[in-house]
Amino acid sequence: MLAPVYRDDAGVLRILLLLRTDRGIHGGQLGLPGGRPEPGDRDFLATALREAEEEVGLAAARVEVLAALDPVETRATGWRVHPFLGRVPGDTEWRLQPDEVVRLLTPDVAMLGDPAARRRLPFTSSHFPEPIDVEGIDVEGHVLWGMTLRLLDDLVPRLLAGEWDV
Repeated sequence: MLAPVYRDDAGVLRILLLLRTDRGIHGGQLGLPGGRPEPGDRDFLATALREAEEEVGLAAARVEVLAALDPVETRATGWRVHPFLGRVPGDTEWRLQPDEVVRLLTPDVAMLGDPAARRRLPFTSSHFPEPIDVEGIDVEGHVLWGMTLRLLDDLVPRLLAGEWDV
């Protein structure tokens, strides 16, 4: 999994989130580019970069990998996710894989780190047709929750503290 970050024209630090199509257990959820390793992937970083290119058109050559982050366990599937932080150019032109990604969101990292943004929210999707009550953050009308939120709970304070030059 790749956590792409960049500064916009005004210098605001942003992170790329994608809204997945409404398929599968993670359908309709906000997440980061990523997926399962394939036989040709030499390691988890190769998987993250390949998936980012496939899902959002982000060429590996345009990613400056800043850190390997601590693995995160998913609760729904039991998978162990190996995330990486990558700085990308602010002028990146995204190309969505329509079978996997509905749209991209680029929230301000400071907003994600604001405790006032977090609250109980209803989440629905084809996998959860009846609303489930989750702890999350509203990002442009979509609920950021679950494993992605837990990963960002560790990453965002570190970004805001200036641990990496972004």
